[in-house]
Amino acid sequence: MSSVQRRLSLGLTLAILVVALLGGVLSFLAAYDEARELQDDVLRRVAQLVERQRVYAPTTPLGFQIQGDEEDSRVIVQHLGPEPSAEPRPGDETIVPLPATLPDGLRTLDLGGESFRVLVRTTAAGERFAVMQDSRLRRELARYGALRTVLPFALLMPVLLLVVAELVRKLFRPIARLAQEVDGRDEAALHPVAEEGVPSEVRPFVRAINRLLGRVQQSMAEQQRFIADAAHELRTPLAALSLQAERLEQTALPFDAAERVAQLRGGMERSRHLLDQLLGLARAQSTSATRQAPQSVQAVFRQVIQDLLPLAEAKGIDLGVEGEQDARVAAAQADLHLLLKNLADNAIRYTPTGGRVDLCLVEQGGDLLLQVRDSGPGIAEDQRAQVFAPFYRLPGSSEGGSGLGLAIVQALAARMGARVVLDWSDPQQRRGLCASVLLPRASA
Repeated sequence: MSSVQRRLSLGLTLAILVVALLGGVLSFLAAYDEARELQDDVLRRVAQLVERQRVYAPTTPLGFQIQGDEEDSRVIVQHLGPEPSAEPRPGDETIVPLPATLPDGLRTLDLGGESFRVLVRTTAAGERFAVMQDSRLRRELARYGALRTVLPFALLMPVLLLVVAELVRKLFRPIARLAQEVDGRDEAALHPVAEEGVPSEVRPFVRAINRLLGRVQQSMAEQQRFIADAAHELRTPLAALSLQAERLEQTALPFDAAERVAQLRGGMERSRHLLDQLLGLARAQSTSATRQAPQSVQAVFRQVIQDLLPLAEAKGIDLGVEGEQDARVAAAQADLHLLLKNLADNAIRYTPTGGRVDLCLVEQGGDLLLQVRDSGPGIAEDQRAQVFAPFYRLPGSSEGGSGLGLAIVQALAARMGARVVLDWSDPQQRRGLCASVLLPRASA
């Protein structure tokens, strides 16, 4: 019963049942009272007729019955005294035994195990008589009246419950849509939740969520700004140190000193690459909107090759584009370039000397696959989900790197609405890595 919708439906159902039951009880009581008044009025009118009949025909016997359509509706008229004024006529039932000392008026008596409503009257001549009727008539009339009141409720109860359930479901539908909208958001989507169509009772909660999202967005922005500022500030002294090391390397140095200077320059280069990757990760995780426009895939491929060709030539890697097919995708140019550059950079670093790295475009239905294939060792299936975590390095890997390349790729793909899939370049030999980026085609 933690569901408000179920509790509300159950509460309304119980309320309807209680109202129906209460209506039946009140209807029974009202019908019972009305039936009693009706019965008393019938007895009074019969008594008046008997009194008038005694004036014009005083010798007529008083022991008779007025039979209605039902047995319970009969009215019995009989003499009341020590002795009856006349014997019942043939066909009449046995006279009801009434005490001769009954005073005039209306009362309910239990006679022979049955309840009767009795009216005792005295004529002007001093003759006393009783007019009576079975009390079951009142109970039946009251029962019929209550049944007429409750029967519509009983017949319409299933329909009413279905209507209540549907109304409650419709009332809670905006809340369900709100929950689906919030649950389906990306972790970087921190824009406020729309209040349109939300019930007024839920709006304070929505506003509280929006304030929380604002605080989270501000905190993330400050964190990303700190990373970007720190990386930017560290690049200047590293560049100065690298320049000093380069000048020092140009001087005549002993062999041991020259070797240490070379190691120093290598460490500075790795630090510079780490700072660049940190800066790229901060930008990729940024929630600021980027303008998306149709981009030529081949143009981005050529730019990536131009940037990474020196690194590929240094390792003897054959870096190129497979096929000449071109298409346009909807993405920000800087994001798409950085994503493919990191994939190609990783492929070059982990492919052995003399290997091959290819960039290619594959059509898949209405979408496009941008693939980077290499001839390296590839990534095992049980490691493919973990390599997207920041600073994660494959066990046993001797290649230097920051462990941020695929984390940047994942963040950029999430921001562009793309999906990254890792597989073998050569499934039969289970070697090489094929990184595929699924992107929608740009509308014409």
